[in-house]
Amino acid sequence: MTQTTESNIQYQDRVKLPFSFDAAKMVEEYETLKLGHFVYYNVLQLRAPAHLVDTSLPFPPPAEDYADGSWTNWMDTPELSKSPYLASVIDTFKKNTKVTLVRLLRLAPNAVVDEHTDPTLGLEVEKSVIRLTIPILNKENIEFFLNGTPVPMLPGECWYLRLTDPHKVNNLGNTERVNLTIDMIPNDWVRKMIENSQQGN
Repeated sequence: MTQTTESNIQYQDRVKLPFSFDAAKMVEEYETLKLGHFVYYNVLQLRAPAHLVDTSLPFPPPAEDYADGSWTNWMDTPELSKSPYLASVIDTFKKNTKVTLVRLLRLAPNAVVDEHTDPTLGLEVEKSVIRLTIPILNKENIEFFLNGTPVPMLPGECWYLRLTDPHKVNNLGNTERVNLTIDMIPNDWVRKMIENSQQGN
């Protein structure tokens, strides 16, 4: 499914980007973090608002719009400092645009994320960020549906997904699913990368 922006560029709802990261190294660093047991859904922040990482910093002033990430400064967390390969993956994008929120998203075995939308996570939204998804642990029986059709994401791949559209996740397996998600401001470099990638798909 495609959607037209004011610039008349049509963006697909899913685009596999030209990056291939080492899934084994990501799994190794993920396991080194020794995250505890959880029920259903768990989030670990690797990059977060600076005042939450360093509590000596003041809270940022109120903002009219929080969607684009400009309301605060962003800082790597101690967990990311323990994960040099994950940091290098994030640096791939930090050197080209402003990276805001970065997280490891964990979905428990036999858990389901009901269909929903994220109203600000799409290239078509003015003054917002987009989210790139890199599966880390994504074995058989993991189903990610976008606009009612599956997205066949494999570990180490990098995808842009238009999450303003309806999407849901089914973990039908006996192991947790882990994705690395990287939010960033879609500047010209990001847009061109996505445009070129969807032309090659």
